[in-house]
Amino acid sequence: MTADRIRSVTLSHVVLPLPNPVSDAKVLTGRQKPLTETVMLFVELTTEQGLEGMGFSYSKRAGGRAQYAHLQEVMDVAIGQDPNDIAKIYESLMWAGASVGRSGVATQAVAALDVALYDLKARRAGLPLAKLLGAHRDSCRVYNTSGGFLQASVEEIKEKATASLESGIGGIKIKVGQPDWREDLRRVAALREHLGDGPFMVDANQQWDRARARRMCRELEQFDLVWIEEPLDAWDHVGHADLSHTFDTPIATGEMLTSVAEHMGLVDAGYRGIVQPDAPRIGGITPFLKFATLAAHHRLDLAPHYAMEIHLHLAATYPTEPWVEHFEWLNPLFEERIEIRDGQIFVPDRPGLGFTLTQRMRDLTVETATFGS
Repeated sequence: MTADRIRSVTLSHVVLPLPNPVSDAKVLTGRQKPLTETVMLFVELTTEQGLEGMGFSYSKRAGGRAQYAHLQEVMDVAIGQDPNDIAKIYESLMWAGASVGRSGVATQAVAALDVALYDLKARRAGLPLAKLLGAHRDSCRVYNTSGGFLQASVEEIKEKATASLESGIGGIKIKVGQPDWREDLRRVAALREHLGDGPFMVDANQQWDRARARRMCRELEQFDLVWIEEPLDAWDHVGHADLSHTFDTPIATGEMLTSVAEHMGLVDAGYRGIVQPDAPRIGGITPFLKFATLAAHHRLDLAPHYAMEIHLHLAATYPTEPWVEHFEWLNPLFEERIEIRDGQIFVPDRPGLGFTLTQRMRDLTVETATFGS
């Protein structure tokens, strides 16, 4: 087959409102405002042979416009390249934006194109992305987070947890880390009683210092949690490593990190907890797979953050079975739904990521830019 070329790429800046504002501990401690929307960066590309691919990145509260602007600045570099040469294209875009570094907005912007290239490659092969990459399984354990935010009462969280479990979701995660730690423990105890011995996680969203984190982890040991998430600042690799060695309950972190190097800081510090890379944040599927290989080598468990439409495929390729995080927030943007039953989320049998964009996504588009012909 003759080499194909990227003919055109369209970027879309999309603002997706949430049905209701949500608050985690960062809001209750005064560091952020309630979350009211998710800002998406979509990439749709077409090749000279008429093949298509779709990918996305996202931001919360700030950064969406910056991602869109950055990808606009470097996108010309990708036009005319062979879409099969994903690593080469990735490197060329990193060099095009080298002035602003290889993490943060720069990698998050390129992530949308990187995901689209993998989607296209799997579609070309007629395979789901997980199968193209080499799957270990056709489904993964799934847990819900969207029902466990701190603006909700304990009774509301119980109701949402029940609905999630009845829909086939296997685990429940709730937010902690608010100023009154006793209230955290009260809510956790109430949900543990409600869930019985079912899988249960908590997430402090970086709101404890080292002393408080040690005290809280000790208090939380009694609840038989699957993990305690982000007890410390996301970049406190040494602190997270220390907690992962001290307590029986696993520690989870990594969702905020935006490069392979930042994730490897955890490994180098001796971290033995659960890693939570986020493909749109770490820079796309290319760096995600690089770090996943290193994480597997160090026998770390994996639980990718958010974006289940992408992460389901990547989780299916990991040697040990990960947990996939369920959020229904992005559903309005995609025509298809993912099968969930018996505590498992199933890899779609459709080629690529297995999703097509809705008219609602078009209606929510703030601006677009097209490159190539």
